[in-house]
Amino acid sequence: MSSDNNNIIITPRDADASSNTTTPAATYTDDPSPSPAAPVAVSWTPDGTLSLDWVQHIMSAFDWSSRNLPPSAFPSVFPVPVFDALVLTASKILHKEPNCLQIETLDSNSTVVVVGDIHGQLHDLLFLLKDAGFPAQNRVFVFNGDYVDRGAWGLETFLILLAWKVFMPHRVYLLRGNHESKYCTSVYGFEKEVLTKYGDKGKHVYRKCLGCFEGLPLASIIAGRVYTAHGGLFRSIAVTPSKRSKGKKNRRITLNPEHNSLHLGSLEELSKARRSVLDPPWEGLNLIPGDVLWSDPSMSPGLSPNKERGIGLLWGPDCTEEFLKKFELKLIIRSHEGPDAREKRPGLAGMNEGYTIDHDAESGKLITLFSAPDYPQFQATEERYNNKGAYVVLKPPDFDNPEYHSFEAVVPRPKVNPYYDYEDVIDSDEDLDLASMVTAL
Repeated sequence: MSSDNNNIIITPRDADASSNTTTPAATYTDDPSPSPAAPVAVSWTPDGTLSLDWVQHIMSAFDWSSRNLPPSAFPSVFPVPVFDALVLTASKILHKEPNCLQIETLDSNSTVVVVGDIHGQLHDLLFLLKDAGFPAQNRVFVFNGDYVDRGAWGLETFLILLAWKVFMPHRVYLLRGNHESKYCTSVYGFEKEVLTKYGDKGKHVYRKCLGCFEGLPLASIIAGRVYTAHGGLFRSIAVTPSKRSKGKKNRRITLNPEHNSLHLGSLEELSKARRSVLDPPWEGLNLIPGDVLWSDPSMSPGLSPNKERGIGLLWGPDCTEEFLKKFELKLIIRSHEGPDAREKRPGLAGMNEGYTIDHDAESGKLITLFSAPDYPQFQATEERYNNKGAYVVLKPPDFDNPEYHSFEAVVPRPKVNPYYDYEDVIDSDEDLDLASMVTAL
């Protein structure tokens, strides 16, 4: 069977994807009446070691609180000391990982699940984890970033994934998305969400999240065959030496970036990029993180600046072929574009099924994967996109023949107010406010 036909459509059975029981949507008030099934507040483990029961506990607790408590009551479920312990433990793991993860400890019984954008859609994440099967010794998960913003439960989404990372650090891999940044989270809701949920401790919690974002790796290579990243490909940073400054003291060579032409970068260059930045720069010498997080494929050949976004690149089918062939890969899985973005991209397929095959080159394929169904949660137009989300399963022996699993949104979603002005805010897919990014730095 060809990879194009490996399509599986899943429909959530009910509104509560984590428990197989229908739970009505909650209307939040200042004085909610908690359900008798209210979970016990989460506490940190005495020895700092997490268990499957602990991870499942926070999943069910977050699901329950999203339906029964106002956002401001979140600390009663997940106290600040527990947040601090989880984020500190996860950050230590993440910051030690390389820019490009090599996921190679796979055998004939292993599968790899690749997940695209989630954007704070907690209940869809819970369904996905249940449907794909929880991370396990023979089931590796690679998440392609954009865990927060737009949706109302970015904090819960990110914390659940950090918990899985701490519990199974060599089976769960979390990559960075363009929304895991100071600029995007200040515009598209995550900062306000955190401040709302944690009140006077909100700034502390937000700063800790930003620090954790800086530690997220940029890309992965699975079984030596599949490259995954949030946005995609990246440039080579060509430099030329300037004249040596006069005088014996402080003598050095200043390197200037060469802007006359663009060429694809190497995996070695990717490994040396400085990813620990609050916002990836769009100018200077450290451009690779911004390219990896913000770039988009195009049907036009060549490599060019991504003028629509104001950061990153556009790359054509010839670049996909060059990258695959040069590094002996068969598949690129990137994310970054939902149905709203694809609506504006002539020549590229829409995101109705949660994935698209954008380039079918001689050496392999380029896939865009989006895992947030019925996106965005808050939509200014009366007519919704009603897109499906999807995840990909890679199986042995080569892990390069993707099996696509599309799924519909869990409905109804709990009622909650948005954390950003979704009617007036600029689209993150175009016209980046670079001046604000400078201020954010």
